[in-house]
Amino acid sequence: MSMRYPNPLRPGDRIGVTSPSSGVPKEMRARLDVAIRDVEARGYEVVVGACMDGAGHVSAPAAERASELTAMLTDPGIRAVVPPWGGETAIDLLPLLDWDRLREAEPTWLVGYSDMATVLTPLTLLTGTATVHGNNLMDTPYRVPEGLLSWLDIVAAPRGHAFTQVPPDHHRAAGWDDYRTHPGVREFTLDTPGRWTRLDGDGDVDVEGRLIGGCVEMLCNLTGTPYLDASAFARAEAPEGLLVYVEAGGDDAFAICRYLHGMRLAGFFDAANAVLVGRTSAPGRDSLSQHQAVLDALGPLNVPIVADVECGHVAPYLPIVNGARGRVVHTAARSELTQTLD
Repeated sequence: MSMRYPNPLRPGDRIGVTSPSSGVPKEMRARLDVAIRDVEARGYEVVVGACMDGAGHVSAPAAERASELTAMLTDPGIRAVVPPWGGETAIDLLPLLDWDRLREAEPTWLVGYSDMATVLTPLTLLTGTATVHGNNLMDTPYRVPEGLLSWLDIVAAPRGHAFTQVPPDHHRAAGWDDYRTHPGVREFTLDTPGRWTRLDGDGDVDVEGRLIGGCVEMLCNLTGTPYLDASAFARAEAPEGLLVYVEAGGDDAFAICRYLHGMRLAGFFDAANAVLVGRTSAPGRDSLSQHQAVLDALGPLNVPIVADVECGHVAPYLPIVNGARGRVVHTAARSELTQTLD
């Protein structure tokens, strides 16, 4: 198996919208319309699937969601697929997806984060198809801060393209914009300064490896299953090692500590040359902060651990391509992540 990169999108191409996890409630549809119009303004045709119902925690029965996602990812007329957002139980899709069809089909970009990591990461590990862990569709109307990119920039890039992202040094302290009352909001509230933080000690970091990772609360449920065999992926695609990234969506520090210990014991980090940790607003506990939870679980790896990276649930968003070659640099003077689509 060698890495499979979808062809770059061009004006006139079609982008599929479906909800593999949570759909969009009626009161949020105005925001969905804004996001779709923004994608169309880039010259793309948007095709909205049937699995979009937001009345419950999933958009449709699992078999229907799996069928629609597989159909979009294997339709040669659809060049990228993006959900409105994540959710809670996309794990029910994994045994229902047609993995043979996904391996054999021409690769299509799949985009998202949060519960979408439940599908994104296995898709890369099992089929060698690059996927984008980054903004969801509902985030797309926001103006991208200087130094970062949108998923729309990445899916239009050709194979071999290299791009560098740097942190804007400000983030949102907590919370979300209310799309019910402000469906057209386009400016992030980045009201808190903050830089990347090395957790495992001092000194500069300059490490390379192939990128893989996602949301801790979602990936921890896949450890020990065929859907999260990062070691096999590393042997096939990255004998030089991996850059593994993880991020906590909302669980407290005790839970994240347990999840990361389990992922380490199951071998998810065995090939890691370094670990990137997303900035989180998830709570600590009196005796254990989120940083301490990460260090307690992953310190035994004896690799650089760089935290507060913009690859999680805290705005703004630094998209990461699962499967891309990466180089992370973190010094007193600069922090950056370079990704190459090869």
